[in-house]
Amino acid sequence: MKYHIKLLRPKDWAKNLFLFVPSFFAKHIFTASNTILLVAGFIAFCCIASSIYIINDYRDIEDDRKHPTKSKRPLASGKVKPSHAIVMLVVLIILGTGFGYAANPGLGFLLVLGVYFLLNLAYSFGLKNIAILDMLILSAGFVFRVKGGGIITHTDTTEWMIIMTYLLAMFMALGKRRDDLLLKETSGTEMRKSVNGYTMEYLNLMLGLFSAIIIVAYISYTQSPKTINRLGTYRLYYSSVFVIAGIMRYMQIVFVNKNAGSPTEVLYRDRFIQITILLWIASIYVILYMLPHTPIFLPDGKAAY
Repeated sequence: MKYHIKLLRPKDWAKNLFLFVPSFFAKHIFTASNTILLVAGFIAFCCIASSIYIINDYRDIEDDRKHPTKSKRPLASGKVKPSHAIVMLVVLIILGTGFGYAANPGLGFLLVLGVYFLLNLAYSFGLKNIAILDMLILSAGFVFRVKGGGIITHTDTTEWMIIMTYLLAMFMALGKRRDDLLLKETSGTEMRKSVNGYTMEYLNLMLGLFSAIIIVAYISYTQSPKTINRLGTYRLYYSSVFVIAGIMRYMQIVFVNKNAGSPTEVLYRDRFIQITILLWIASIYVILYMLPHTPIFLPDGKAAY
């Protein structure tokens, strides 16, 4: 049974926590009805994402068997029969659709789930072999999660939220591709075909570029008049110190430790990253939920709280 569970890649379910981001910033995440609906949406995304993982592993059985690490995957190692994987795939799609409808009756959230599934299906069937496009598609998955969370709770997902989510996802994807390229150069093992479209110099440049863009974009977001008026506080920029610390630590893992690997693996194993994320969440919570709102004066002279 443990190999069947491993096939679902439950460690990667942490990515689906992005569904809670819109509600968290809208300051109504702790509303009981919203929490229940978001949990249903979270389960739906976990099911659909796991179905994609199964399809991807099923298609790559032969290639994975030649890989030192991927050869240990349930299908490649023979611990799970392909017929069992297909049954699990069907069940997961049915469950994902059911929980998706429960989270948001109608077409809105189901449409997001459907597009996410089809895009990742195309990724598994060949788009993952195209350099740059592979990272663009993976990063789009995080945006779908944020949009899905907004649809479930009827929360506006601002342009800043979408931009920051996409930039962060691209930044982590670049670190993962650099790790793939480093593995190929040191051991000769090719993790994926798209890695042939990258060089170390190119990925180093992109990582530096995206790290700078993320920091500037986040600070700009916290000081945007629209953000200040919508959230009722100018203090959000205090949390930028944790964003900077997190990016610096991830860059250290990539360049110094040379052990970026999967972003979710970094999240699970690196204590510095974990503490930084918890402190960032705590700072946002204190600023938005506990501190008094600051009156913001609009152009007409009236105060908005």
